Amino acid sequence: MKIAVLSDTHGLLRPEVLEQIESCDALIHAGDIGSQRIIDEIFIHLKPRVPVYFIRGNNDGAWASHLLKCQRFTLDGVNFCVVHEKKDVPWNLEETQIVIYGHTHKYEEREKEGRLWLNPGSCGEKRFFDAPSMALLYLKDGKWRVEKVEI
Repeated sequence: MKIAVLSDTHGLLRPEVLEQIESCDALIHAGDIGSQRIIDEIFIHLKPRVPVYFIRGNNDGAWASHLLKCQRFTLDGVNFCVVHEKKDVPWNLEETQIVIYGHTHKYEEREKEGRLWLNPGSCGEKRFFDAPSMALLYLKDGKWRVEKVEI
């Protein structure tokens, strides 16, 4: 399973990002989406019936009030927890194997005690010093592999 992991688009969906998501089997957006237009555009570029998860970020306004601030789900037998800000990760991660967050606009990928912590960076407007980025997450037989994609 190939999963596109995005965060902090802030209303900008680059053509390079759209190209990456077209071949994915699922999509996770860790917040600061920017507008409903971004969600609609993402759906246009995904294969039919692909699971998608959007989290409300601190800059997503009233338009995003229907989105959750924390979401837990399972894809291909792997348990996820997704938040926008790392400080909002629940204390009880139970069987969570992958934690995804955004907010800092800085790519981070690390494993701690058998759990993956992943921030795909920001694939919206360039801010700070890091190049815009996203991640591709590959799942197979309960194992994962992450590929950083610089935009």
